[in-house]
Amino acid sequence: MKIQKTLMQTGATFVLSLFAASVMAAVSAGDAAKLGTSLTPFGAEKAGNADGSIPEWTGGLSTTAASVSANGFMADPFAGEQPLFTITAQNMDQYKDKLTPGQQAMFKRYPDTYKMNVYKTHRSATMPQEVIDATRDNATSVNLVQDGNGLENFKVANAFPIPQNGLEVIWNHVTRYRGGSVKRKVTQATPQTNGSYSLVYFDEQFVFPNKLKDYDASKPSSILFYFKQSVTAPARLAGNVLLVHETVNQVTEPRSAWLYNAGQRRVRRAPQVSYDGPGTAADGLRTSDNLDMFNGAPDRYNWQLHGKKEMYISYNNYRLDSPELKYSDILKAGHINQELPRYELHRVWHVTATLKEGERHIYAKRDFYIDEDTWQAAVIDHYDGRGNLWRVAEAHALQYFAQQVPWYAFETLYDIQSGRYLAMGMKNEEKHSYEFNATATSGEFTPAALRQSGVR
Repeated sequence: MKIQKTLMQTGATFVLSLFAASVMAAVSAGDAAKLGTSLTPFGAEKAGNADGSIPEWTGGLSTTAASVSANGFMADPFAGEQPLFTITAQNMDQYKDKLTPGQQAMFKRYPDTYKMNVYKTHRSATMPQEVIDATRDNATSVNLVQDGNGLENFKVANAFPIPQNGLEVIWNHVTRYRGGSVKRKVTQATPQTNGSYSLVYFDEQFVFPNKLKDYDASKPSSILFYFKQSVTAPARLAGNVLLVHETVNQVTEPRSAWLYNAGQRRVRRAPQVSYDGPGTAADGLRTSDNLDMFNGAPDRYNWQLHGKKEMYISYNNYRLDSPELKYSDILKAGHINQELPRYELHRVWHVTATLKEGERHIYAKRDFYIDEDTWQAAVIDHYDGRGNLWRVAEAHALQYFAQQVPWYAFETLYDIQSGRYLAMGMKNEEKHSYEFNATATSGEFTPAALRQSGVR
């Protein structure tokens, strides 16, 4: 898929766009040649670290790394491993240089129950050849336009494998590879401080245009991807459907979103599904742009790249994704059951987003920690308008090795101030794991199609 935006609306706009391209341009062919040599095909450092605690990348997990059940759940390739050590509130200071302020705050907020079991690091990430090829092309052709709020000449995934600034790192998270076409049945919970919770169930579909059956490569598209989310339970919410057309430049062409209300049997535009608009059935515990750790337009923030650091992040979470677990095994008071996540030492890109003067958002600052191997956000610390740490988002990553797709088992968003949290994307008790390469047509992602999707 190749997306090109024409910016020549006026002579002044044209001059500004040329200036922006010259400042934030693609890298040279010489730099791009590092992909697959000193860098992985996706832009991470191929070498391990000095003491070997982060190994060299040698190709990631094979497609036959472990067994996969008939309904798509993966066995754990690392099931026999034991933790190297455990970080607790009592020994946290020994490891604080490899923990975010938000992670440190979780130890302080829950000193008796919060911990991290740290395992041997495995660089399991890899992607299909078409993504490798597109990533290489993107390195020398993709530009940021409109002050960094859009892309030019983008293909498939991983817009900036050799990023030059913080905004390019964030665009890598937004454009990272997620299988191209996916259907999933997932569950969301918002536990009270005492651990009690109710569940909300979703059918979700996520499709890039080039994976549609009726995709026409000769027609340039401004769509980055389509997203459809149907609530299937509880009964009071069942039948409500959200449709999003995510664009490659949400400033010149804002995201289009529609909601079908099953009770009213009406489809309405949903401009609130962006920025800090409320997340679906989240009890006020997340914003629209908290989904997938971060999504949407970056224009309300200034973005600063601090470089890379080594951090303990949640990784290779096959145990946490196991169908042998019940949701009650995972969801506990204050946070999920920390016996279950697997933490490893990985290199991450650190980017700070600071709210621009004159803009509004409930988060005045966000600190992003982006995994170098997958371009997925691993941890994001959120600060309120007074500069206080407010929420800590954590993604529990794993590699869908049979399809060569890095993604998450699920996401958590902890409210440090209230003691509540959100867990979204769980599927342990569902009948199927993700369905990759699901077929779809563009007609399934129109407002008219919402009524059919939302029948109770």
